Amino acid sequence: MHLNRDNGVETTLAVSRTPIAVSNGPLTVSALRRRFLLQSAGGLGAAALASLLESKSAAAGSAVGFHFAPRAKRVIYLFMSGGPSQMDLWDHKPVLRDMNNEEMPKSVIGSQRLTTMTRSQESFPVAGSPFRFSPAGSNGLEVSELLPNMARIVDKLAVIRSMHTEAINHDPAVMFLQTGSGVTGRPCLGSWLSYGLGSENENLPAFVVLLSGPTGGQPLLSKYWHSGFLPGRHQGVQFRSHGEPVMSLTDPDGASRDDRRRVIGAINELNRLKLQQIPDPEIEARINSFELAFQMQATVPELADLASEPKHVLQAYGAQPGEASFANNCLMARRLIERGVRFVQLYDKDWDHHGDLPKKLRIKTQHTDQACAALIEDLEARGLLDDTLVIWSGEFGRTSYCQGKLTAETYGRDHHPRCFTAWLAGGGIKPGIVIGKTDDFAYNIVEDPIHVHDLQATILHCLGIDHEQLTYRFQGRDFRLTDVSGHVVERLLA
Repeated sequence: MHLNRDNGVETTLAVSRTPIAVSNGPLTVSALRRRFLLQSAGGLGAAALASLLESKSAAAGSAVGFHFAPRAKRVIYLFMSGGPSQMDLWDHKPVLRDMNNEEMPKSVIGSQRLTTMTRSQESFPVAGSPFRFSPAGSNGLEVSELLPNMARIVDKLAVIRSMHTEAINHDPAVMFLQTGSGVTGRPCLGSWLSYGLGSENENLPAFVVLLSGPTGGQPLLSKYWHSGFLPGRHQGVQFRSHGEPVMSLTDPDGASRDDRRRVIGAINELNRLKLQQIPDPEIEARINSFELAFQMQATVPELADLASEPKHVLQAYGAQPGEASFANNCLMARRLIERGVRFVQLYDKDWDHHGDLPKKLRIKTQHTDQACAALIEDLEARGLLDDTLVIWSGEFGRTSYCQGKLTAETYGRDHHPRCFTAWLAGGGIKPGIVIGKTDDFAYNIVEDPIHVHDLQATILHCLGIDHEQLTYRFQGRDFRLTDVSGHVVERLLA
């Protein structure tokens, strides 16, 4: 067990996640010693946890339990899985249009890695965007014609054009953005926030995941919202977009609410007896999951009833109750954070456009642009935007040269980790600004590079957390979301 304190405030409680075997045979002196230490550690851990929870609940709304006063209380992360094309949406580059179909200068690419999908190409023709860009907002930020609704609210956003990452393929790039490491097994951002801050509603998870987009294509894997080595209760809970929001939410025929309460109570009592013998966090997570599931049976049906929303709200989002869509998920995200959910992660699939990009990108923006803008406006109208941080990004960007054959009608773009665009809005973020600059080809960053770890550090900062202090001891090392790097981007802060 490791309790990390900073300025007198308990910030982390770390207990080894590795189960410790206890012999069922005759107890030797060494076995008795192990049992004593095991039970003592469990008691100390429980006492420390109780103290931490008490300190957080005793002063709700204050900075107790935080490293400093937070500007945001909750997060909605709009993740465009596959890598949106920055030069077709947010980073206007007229030079690409002027040089369309000319060979990409080798001096721009330099010695950077290329994926196996394009590095064997005989030529790398520049692909200019066919989409018109127009100035929007008070600062004249140029926005693609594919984003008319986002252009309308651009003054509420902080746009980062200089994001960069380390992985060049989807799975490690998504892992890196979500967990701070390209290697499977680390906790994701939502799990860190659940662990550090908890939920404001005992009847709902602290961390909820919503998926949208077509079946097939680049997969969305549950490891992206897993708690890693943190206790299992901090992993994301996936809500389905149609049908029952959570599997087996309703009681079986013939089973009453009281029957279910008695069954869960009996199961958890057995689990608690086992926990006294073997203080394995997985057993505690199982107890918590049963209790939370029972509470969710009463609260989730009302939460998921989008038909209860006024008609003008449904129309603003483009939401249709009962359908599976990104628009429905944006509206559901607002309903979740209204009820105290700490972190809502929306994953939208099919942004991986290696071919036929003009057609496919238009389809994706038609499905997402309206809902993104409506979410920002709805949060603001309800007084929630000031303390809700909204983030939009993919895992990396796209190449300015064409993948495959470039024609007058279509082109594709390969993965590009060297620069991509993200935007933030709401809690603690300065609105109406643009940070970072790329070269004329949207290929290299020339001003204010912002690494993924910098973004993660800034998100935690907005929530009142010092990214260097929120740690968890595992296998003899203190881990954190930003690993051993990351700096808060002060220019982003209001």
